This record gives sequence, C-alpha cells and structure tokens, in this order.
Amino acid sequence: MPLAYLITFSCYGARLHGEDKATVDRDHNKPAGRHVPEDMRRARAASRLMSEPPYRLNPEARARTLHAMQEVCTCRGWPLYAAHVRSNHVHIVVAAKQQPEVMMTTFKAHAMRALSQAEPASRTKCWSRHGSTRWLWDPEQVSQAVSYVLHG
Repeated sequence: MPLAYLITFSCYGARLHGEDKATVDRDHNKPAGRHVPEDMRRARAASRLMSEPPYRLNPEARARTLHAMQEVCTCRGWPLYAAHVRSNHVHIVVAAKQQPEVMMTTFKAHAMRALSQAEPASRTKCWSRHGSTRWLWDPEQVSQAVSYVLHG
C-alpha cells in the first residue's frame, strides 16, 4: 500500500482537452509523461459538448469545499496531510486504505452537497468527470506532494 495519495480534480469545464493548459487523457496519462497536445478544434468540440457553463469557485465556495473535504477525512478516519482549493481545481494529499478513485468520488460528492446547500438548484455539475490520482510510496514523495499543494 502507498503511504498516501495526491488527488487532483478540476472544476467542470476548467480544463478542456486541446487547450494550452496541461491536461491528460487515456493516451497521455503516465507519470512524467506528455500532456495532450494543443488542438483548438478538439477544445471547441469539447466546449460544444458541455451541458453547463464552466464552473469557478469563488472564495466562499472554496471555503465550503475545503470544509467538506476536512469533514470527510475526519468522519472516515483518513489522515489529511494537505489540501488546497483553488478557483478552478482542488489538490488533496491524503492517506487511506481505499482506492484513490473512490476517495476522489467521495470528496466530490460531499463538496457538491455543501455547494448545493449554499446555492440550491444553481447547477448540476461542479466537477470534471475524473481527475488525477498519484500514489505516494515513500516519505520523500509525501513531503514533496505536501509542499507542492501548500506552496506550489
């Protein structure tokens, strides 16, 4: 088992494949691997498929999201090493005997619930479909991930 995970997920529509931002897809999802190349036709096609406008977290929504993630960790007994909620994505360094994809889904669901309570019926999608789950095998990797999340 890894010591912890670095889990990252984006807000809905924040990073479309083909834009000049660093994104990964099934063909570009290896550690230290290449990102999806810039392709504005692909980005426009992805934008047309969106059912809602892109979502950004304002300061209040960022605080609600962070609080929801902290509550999940407390209730589940998952040690939380670091978390940073930004305007268009979230980073979490957390340990658990769970698959990181399950943890990511749990974080997204609880954050969505907290956001929906603040703004009922404002939207149905806040988060991208998946995200990134990096396995951290040794204390040095955990330390680097925590530093990146808090200061990077």
